[in-house]
This record gives sequence, C-alpha cells and structure tokens, in this order.
Amino acid sequence: MIHSVITGLLWFSAVGCGMIAGLYFAFSAFILTALSRIDQVSGISAMNSINVVILRSLFMPVFLGTSLLSLALAGVALFRWGEPGALAMLSGGSIYFVGMLVVTMLFNVPLNNALAAVDPVGAEGARAWALYLKNWAFWNHVRTIASAAACVLFIAAIAAR
Repeated sequence: MIHSVITGLLWFSAVGCGMIAGLYFAFSAFILTALSRIDQVSGISAMNSINVVILRSLFMPVFLGTSLLSLALAGVALFRWGEPGALAMLSGGSIYFVGMLVVTMLFNVPLNNALAAVDPVGAEGARAWALYLKNWAFWNHVRTIASAAACVLFIAAIAAR
C-alpha cells in the first residue's frame, strides 16, 4: 500500500515540477525578452501585473503543493534509503525545494517587490528595470533548471520502483 502511495506522490511531483519548469522556461525563453523590447513603463506595468495575478491563480496550489510534496519525498527517501529510486527521490526533492522554492523566496520575490515599489517613469525606473531583467532572469534560469532536473529525477525514481 505505501509503495503505491509513494509512487502516486512521485507522479504528482513529477507533473508539478514539469508544469513549473515549463512556466519558468517560457519566461526564460521569450517572455522576458518580449517585455524588454517594449518601453520600460509598459514592461514594468506588465511584469507587476503578472506578479499580482499569478498569486491568485491556479499556479499557487501547484507551486506550493509541489514544493511541500518534494520536501516530503526527500524525507521519505531518507527513511526508505534501501529501496530502488531512493537516491533519485532524495535528489529530486532536494533540488526542487532548494533550487526552486528557496531561490524564489530569496531572490525572485524580493526583486518582484522592489520592482513594484519603483516609479516606472524616468531614470530610476530605467535603472531598476534593466537590473530587474538581468537579475530576475538569472535566478529564473536557476529555477527552470532545478524544476526540470527534479521532474527527470522523480520520473527516474518512478522507473526504478
């Protein structure tokens, strides 16, 4: 019974990580580039709007649920270390939790908050926007890679079981 529950949780985590990785990939691949090509006032306004709307969307249950489940699966892997797939489960959970959730909370969210506080008009807005695009993109690349890697590792854990 517990084997089936863990396998089901691994599937949920793999799908959640894949969904989050896809969203972050879209930002890294083209959304930020598109926003950087419009004037700073419109770009800042658009990004601030995205940051408000995403908090009230279906993204949040997937974001939070996958984060908590990934951490739980990492813990389960420690207690079931001798089972096939335990290393992949521990690695996937740890990489996702640190590389996605911790990075988001320590870097992307503070950058979002700083962007929301800046006056988008003028030189200060231009400096803030340029810095935001550079720094937020870097940390988003980290989140994209971590989310995709965790997805692969959870699938590997499933395959090993």
